[in-house]
Amino acid sequence: MSGRGDVALSENLLVTCGLPYANGRAHIGHLRTYIPADAYVRMLRKQGKNPLFVCGSDTHGTPIVINAEQEGVSPEELVNRYHAHFLEVFEAMGVCFDYFGSTHSPTNHHRTHEIVKANMENGYIYPKNIKLAYCPECERFLPDRYVEGICPSCGAVARGDECDQGCGIHLEPGEILEPVCKVCGTPAEYREQEHYFFRLSAFEHFLLEYLDGLDGTPYAINYAKEWVRRGLKDWCITRNLEWGVSFPGRDDLVVYVWVDAPIGYISFTEEWCEQHGRDWKDFWIRNGKIVHFIGGDIVYHHCIFWPALLRGAGYNLPSAVVASGMVKIEDKTFSKSRGYVVWVSEDYLNAGFHPDLLRYYLLSYTSHTKELNFSWELFAEKVNGELLASLGNFIHRVLTFTHRHFGDVPSGEVDEEILERISSIIDDMVEANSRYEFKQMCDAAMSLADFANTYFQKSEPWRLIKTDRQACAHVLKNCLQLCKALAVLFEPVMPHKMEQVWAMLGLSGSVHDAKLEDALVEVPAGTHIKAPKVLFERIEDEKVKMLERAMRERIKAAMEGKKVQEGEISYEEFSKMDLRIGKVIRAERVKGASKLLRLEVDVGDSVRQIVAGIANTYEPEELVGREVVVVVNLKPAKIFGIESQGMVLAADVDGTAVLLSPMHEVGAGVRVR
Repeated sequence: MSGRGDVALSENLLVTCGLPYANGRAHIGHLRTYIPADAYVRMLRKQGKNPLFVCGSDTHGTPIVINAEQEGVSPEELVNRYHAHFLEVFEAMGVCFDYFGSTHSPTNHHRTHEIVKANMENGYIYPKNIKLAYCPECERFLPDRYVEGICPSCGAVARGDECDQGCGIHLEPGEILEPVCKVCGTPAEYREQEHYFFRLSAFEHFLLEYLDGLDGTPYAINYAKEWVRRGLKDWCITRNLEWGVSFPGRDDLVVYVWVDAPIGYISFTEEWCEQHGRDWKDFWIRNGKIVHFIGGDIVYHHCIFWPALLRGAGYNLPSAVVASGMVKIEDKTFSKSRGYVVWVSEDYLNAGFHPDLLRYYLLSYTSHTKELNFSWELFAEKVNGELLASLGNFIHRVLTFTHRHFGDVPSGEVDEEILERISSIIDDMVEANSRYEFKQMCDAAMSLADFANTYFQKSEPWRLIKTDRQACAHVLKNCLQLCKALAVLFEPVMPHKMEQVWAMLGLSGSVHDAKLEDALVEVPAGTHIKAPKVLFERIEDEKVKMLERAMRERIKAAMEGKKVQEGEISYEEFSKMDLRIGKVIRAERVKGASKLLRLEVDVGDSVRQIVAGIANTYEPEELVGREVVVVVNLKPAKIFGIESQGMVLAADVDGTAVLLSPMHEVGAGVRVR
């Protein structure tokens, strides 16, 4: 993806966004990072600066592999699908990256190898034998989210690489207590294997000095300092996966996703530079300025691990880390599993809302570092009370009045008071943008709209047109200048809508190319003003209620699903299970798996392939011809690389699987009730 054509960068300024993980759809939690970053870049360009803006898909790690296995597709198919999805969403929302790459590109594989090898040569990466969770059922080591257990720090249920439901700490392989395989549910055991570690502990003194000079949001910097002061542990940076960037010199290990993902920032820069005849080293080796926009949940990785990895390999360091506050839905903690989520495409764009409305809400609701609450009621209040009542109202009244009574932009000079007010607002917005305070930037621009409404109302052009046409023309000249200024100043926030205003003013070129000082350049006299179109439409109460009902239904469905997961189901839910008598027509051992058998089971209307962990109890030949109970409508899953199209039911008797069978032969396909 390239947002602009050939561009000449006036300085080595690079802005990046945390990479969207390519295994799920875009929600407004994602946009809390991307919209502010896009507005920041657009504002810099209006100041005459020309930063390079890059991002890309994060395509490796265990969640990708697990999701791909569950869907019965390859990891590459999965990430390509979501890569295209995010590209589509970004385009719709006006997030205009100069380059949007993929961490699975050959460039990123190569750059990752180079950085890993440089750290090895400098003594910062070393091998070590460690004990890892191993599933005796699946007969494989369990990296990251393939294992679940108890956090050793707070005692909460945690996944293998992070205490995601408790204290939030990063967990190294082998640290989780009471490990259980997420694939088959078997208690895991610890076995020894050689892995590679990054000597993060060697960078404590460096990081404290570096963080003292790091720009960005204070929350991110202070959070990172506290972690460093507590003492840092070395990171295991290899995993037992086939999907990912191979570790140099090993064909059985890949690098941890948090190694190759941020390196994507470099490889995306390389790929853009190759297309545009630039040297990527100007950004990453020499004196480039690098600004990272990230979510608040990945501060540790960007302020501690990432700069240490760069330092160890001799690369340039980030100049600023801008971390956003978290998002709440209906004043509740954001949660996809509980239904407290707003999907960008399905819930927002498909409901007919203009992308700029959400851009304005996300930027203007609260400070960038604070929690942002989204509800459809609050969203409607913002649109109706600010965009419609102030900004849209002023622009529509001025353009309608000018079109009706003059047709063209009147001649004359703009009052100095008007130009001074515009100039003052420009200064406020530039200062707010430099501090990553996007609400203040929006508030400054909206204050100009409020000033413009007051000026129009006090000047009473509807009265002057009857008594003093020249004085009326002078008022409209000032108002049209304010319209132009609003278009320029709001463009970083609402690029699509402000392009419409620019066109309605009859101005040449594009508002996207206009600089801040253009807000002070007179709207040419004689420019024809056509009948304007309504800029913002009211969001009616009925539509808000409809959207709120849909939200409540989603939350209710999610909570009912949660009850099912916790073991509480209704009879109706139980009756949805398709339980049938199946007859085993073929059975064989799964090569390389001591406990697994591959069965072919006749369930009446079809023959199902089922993988079952019963090889320690039954020999394949004794199962042929036997009737068993089968869950037929279970979602297919891959077990040890084989698609299992159902489940045979068995009782767990002291760890031994005993198959459930009818007392006498009843025939394949008979339903169990």
